[in-house]
Amino acid sequence: MEGKKSGFSSRIGFILAAAGSAVGLGNIWRFPYLAAKYGGGIFLIVYIILTVTFGFTLLVTEIAIGRKTGKSVVEAYAAINSKFRVVGWLAAAVPMIILPYYCVIGGWVMKYFTVYAFGQNAAAADNGEFFNSFIGKVGEPTVFFAAYLIITTLIVMMGVEKGIEKVSTIMMPILILMSIFIAGYVMTIDNAMEGVMYYLKPDFSKFSIKTLVAAMGQLFYSLSLAMGIMVTYGSYMRKEDPLEKSVRHIELFDTGVAFLAGLMIVPAVYVISGEDAMNTGPSLMFITLPNIFEQMAGGRIIGMVFFLLVLLAALTSSISLMETVVSVVCEKFKISRNKSCIAIMILSFAVGLLSVFGYSIWDGFTIFGKQLLDFFDFISNNIMMPMVAFFTCILIGYVAKTKTVEDEVEINSPFKSKRLYRVMIKYIAPVIMIVIFLSSVFGYV
Repeated sequence: MEGKKSGFSSRIGFILAAAGSAVGLGNIWRFPYLAAKYGGGIFLIVYIILTVTFGFTLLVTEIAIGRKTGKSVVEAYAAINSKFRVVGWLAAAVPMIILPYYCVIGGWVMKYFTVYAFGQNAAAADNGEFFNSFIGKVGEPTVFFAAYLIITTLIVMMGVEKGIEKVSTIMMPILILMSIFIAGYVMTIDNAMEGVMYYLKPDFSKFSIKTLVAAMGQLFYSLSLAMGIMVTYGSYMRKEDPLEKSVRHIELFDTGVAFLAGLMIVPAVYVISGEDAMNTGPSLMFITLPNIFEQMAGGRIIGMVFFLLVLLAALTSSISLMETVVSVVCEKFKISRNKSCIAIMILSFAVGLLSVFGYSIWDGFTIFGKQLLDFFDFISNNIMMPMVAFFTCILIGYVAKTKTVEDEVEINSPFKSKRLYRVMIKYIAPVIMIVIFLSSVFGYV
């Protein structure tokens, strides 16, 4: 931690901040529909196995690199091996691409929260007309996008301990309590257990290589891997805190929220709208669920609580995205945190407008058949992140050797999963990265 001006003040602060980064939009809307699509319980089993092996390996690696070097992601990779500085730049570019469009989606969530909070019925069952009408405009989506981006910026400007850590220690417990509340409420719906069984019962007939690849892709997206975040947060982690145990707790939080999201969403959608409604993909959150809430007793209150939950989850992730970029700018250009935050905010707003326009005045413009937001998402998540993770495995597994990470983990406690870690980082994780990359590029899933 030497040379760092700030850091997390406690182990729980680090865990909640890192878990907050991991718990985002991907857990709330993406995990439930993937679980429903790929066999329910069998998807859950595959996901959990991958979490405690593949996810664990990359989390330990990135956090250890950050804590060992005490630097931003670019200089952290360079400190391990100067030839891998370019990998650090690639990792730093990922959150810069994701942050603008993520804040656009965060603005959508904020809009829906205000709709429910003020008792409006605009999100009633309308086959997506409300959502499509909203994103098809320029002014209103831009206002909500800007508001969400400003909130994110203000939190990051407050610093690591007083901003990110403090906000995370407040938001995460609230998020978990709201998840339990909504999941419990859904259980009171008539025939809810049929939906629970659909969600939890393994359907082995749906198991295939696609199930495995989908679970790997979701885990990769969910745990904030290969985007510099965990390296950055690791650089703020105290040396006296046990690294391996902290990673296990982050995994527990992330998987727990994803599981609860499934209990919140799948039974209600299955019982009220049927199995086919689960295959609506990303539109599940903004079109299908509002229709479900409209048909539930007390649906407006549940809708308001749900979108507040999603808003908090999104914020804990967007602040980690911005913090990663800000840490690089502060370190490379020697400027203050506040100036860095303002610069990143302005740049993010300018780039984010492309995603806003992509659904409105530029809705006919596509790149490789994708709208602008979808294109940014594809490039960052499906191309760049697997590349960063692959070269991270090569760096630690073969260039710097696993002892680089093992020594950092064992500073204050034994590395209980050392053998598993060595096998994963050298042989299995790189192969998984290649599989994810190829399946993404060739559209296997």
